Amino acid sequence: MIEKLRKKFIRIATIAVTAVLFLVCLTVNIANYISINSQLTKTLELIYENQGKIPPMQPRYDEEKPMDKEDRKKDKKPFDEKHDKFAPEFPYATRYFVLCYSDDRTLLKADLEKISSITAEDTEKYLEIAYNHGEGFGYTKNYKYYVVDNGDKNIAIFLYCYQETHSIIMLALLTLIAMTVCTLLVHIIVRLCSNRAIEPVVQSNKRQKQFITDASHELKTPITVVATSLKLLEMEVGEQKWIDKAKFQTEKLKNLVNSLVSLAKMDEEQPIDFNNFNVSEAVEETAMSFEDYAVSHGYNLKLYIEENVYHKANEYMIRQLVSILVDNAIKYADPNTEIFVSLKKTKKGFSIKTLNNAVVNSEDINKLFDRFYRTDKSRSSDGFGIGLSIAYSIVLAHKGSIKANIPENGKIEFIAFFP
Repeated sequence: MIEKLRKKFIRIATIAVTAVLFLVCLTVNIANYISINSQLTKTLELIYENQGKIPPMQPRYDEEKPMDKEDRKKDKKPFDEKHDKFAPEFPYATRYFVLCYSDDRTLLKADLEKISSITAEDTEKYLEIAYNHGEGFGYTKNYKYYVVDNGDKNIAIFLYCYQETHSIIMLALLTLIAMTVCTLLVHIIVRLCSNRAIEPVVQSNKRQKQFITDASHELKTPITVVATSLKLLEMEVGEQKWIDKAKFQTEKLKNLVNSLVSLAKMDEEQPIDFNNFNVSEAVEETAMSFEDYAVSHGYNLKLYIEENVYHKANEYMIRQLVSILVDNAIKYADPNTEIFVSLKKTKKGFSIKTLNNAVVNSEDINKLFDRFYRTDKSRSSDGFGIGLSIAYSIVLAHKGSIKANIPENGKIEFIAFFP
């Protein structure tokens, strides 16, 4: 259990950090893309508004003559606020070309003055891209373009944006690498520090196990003494109902102590011996040992065991699991009903199922495997709510799974899957 808790702590911490890093990287990349895309859009709009040209970038005021706010308002060099976003060298660093064409896709004019990588032979390809796209903004290889319908003609402006798209890709790649490296480092650090982090839980669990073990050993002696004394007393005074009740309660207390010891051993996660054996015979023999007990309580036990099911597992634990499930069904089944026990071979292993009539609330299903949990206190005088917890531990020790279902009203089934 401690090792599972440690692994779960490492997994949760790593996932949490990875999620935060992913959100940070995603936010940075989205912001970068929006910023660059917005800048490209403004550039294309600027070119279109100036008939396919970029106007010279002039400063708002003479930088060699400092001005205060009032002087700037009176500056005789008004400047378009849109141009304020661009540097003076912007017109010389921007590469683009403009295509003008009619509605029937006839090229009217091609302005290739501001670009060297596009020739007249290439214009047909880009004309087709613009014509098929229609009005609006779009991207093609290394270019962002803007198509406008002016009524008598169409204008397509292609802006070279290799550096911008390359920077977007590189930032995404670098942030991904950084996130991966940070995640690995966090995983290593958390793994190294996990033992210290869960140390209080480990110590608490050890004390709990030690208490159960010590208490069990201390209780075994007085229980044995009481049981022996009751037998001797019965030999002297004869059978009496009070002695029978004391013997019954002593036996219950003995079973409780044994169950607590079994749970404590299950939690120790000690290596389990697995052997290949005939599961069909083990399940059938164990279930049939309850036949007389079931009949005496008014139940009809029916077995559906698939023959020759061999599997590598712990035979003692499998028998113990069947005993718990069948005993649980007999204790809590409705009177004068049938109890079904089945064994089926699956693709990777096998499954064991019990089905009986019993009224169980759907809210209680997920709690049935909790220790000391009982759905109906008035009908639980013969049990302690530990059996299903032991069954759960047995299945987990085999790397399997167990669940309780309500297939229909008034019925409950337990299914254990073994890989």
